[in-house]
Amino acid sequence: MPLPKAELHLHIEGTLEPELAFELAARNGVELPYADTDELRKAYQFEDLQSFLNLYYELMAVLRTEQDFADLANAYLARAAAQGVRHAEIFFDPQAHMARGVAMGTVVEGLWRALGESESEHGVSTQLIMCFLRDESAESALETLEAAKPYLDRIVGIGLDSAEVGHPPVKFREVYYSAAALGLRLVAHAGEEGPPEYITEALDILGVERIDHGLRCMEDETLVARLVRDRIPLTLCPLSNVRLRAVDVLAEHPLPAMLEAGLLCTVNSDDPAYFGGYAGDNFDAIRQALGLGEDRLRELARNSFVASFLEHDEERRARYLAEVEAYEFR
Repeated sequence: MPLPKAELHLHIEGTLEPELAFELAARNGVELPYADTDELRKAYQFEDLQSFLNLYYELMAVLRTEQDFADLANAYLARAAAQGVRHAEIFFDPQAHMARGVAMGTVVEGLWRALGESESEHGVSTQLIMCFLRDESAESALETLEAAKPYLDRIVGIGLDSAEVGHPPVKFREVYYSAAALGLRLVAHAGEEGPPEYITEALDILGVERIDHGLRCMEDETLVARLVRDRIPLTLCPLSNVRLRAVDVLAEHPLPAMLEAGLLCTVNSDDPAYFGGYAGDNFDAIRQALGLGEDRLRELARNSFVASFLEHDEERRARYLAEVEAYEFR
């Protein structure tokens, strides 16, 4: 049995495995520019974030109906459960679907078909976080928030993802203020390819409670001290960092130094179909490449539940934390 953990940085569109992509393409009459799953999988070699995003958006064309989104989420949840995930806070990108003529309701209702049954089917509690694409306009983000209002009983928070460089957090000040007024939780990608200043902006201007990635905080000692003092969680994605060339090789990942500095780090899979592994695979990889011992791995698992948005159910959080403490490594 794997170490119990929460996954806090997971893009549901990034769980689209080649086999399911071809299955949905056939179902919906979409022609993919790849001969077969092997050829498609070979395309999963990326030079940087943008080269990944190009393929990521191209493959989204197969997602058309509520059932497609339900199948996508169910496939992820089954894999996540097998790798020890007990709670998942799942990102989705409505703008990328609405731009293709797929309605907000189709996306949310489809995902909810799976998420609503996740505890009974997979033993995984879930929450849904709606992300805005930072390379789209601030006006588009506001329109997306408006379109989501009928579904806010199913959406716990908002996030900010896609191409980071040249799109500072301040661009989305207004939509974050509006979301906060609606009682939504606030997170944002910052400090993956973008500079440490983006992390500071996300905290000061957007008011985020959690930083997705945050890798480059280590370039700013003052920022590190602040993150430690305020216990701001960082949702790191080690295998993603290597695939997107943020880190050359996993053995050089700054995670050990970040933990040593006292940062509240968590380990997640980001877009696992594209980056070579799900949550448990990331834990296995860092254990091997970074030589992390059982105490550090348990700390990372503990952090994931501490950093999760489970304030509405502290009893559940306590139960998950107890599972982490009781876990026996093999």
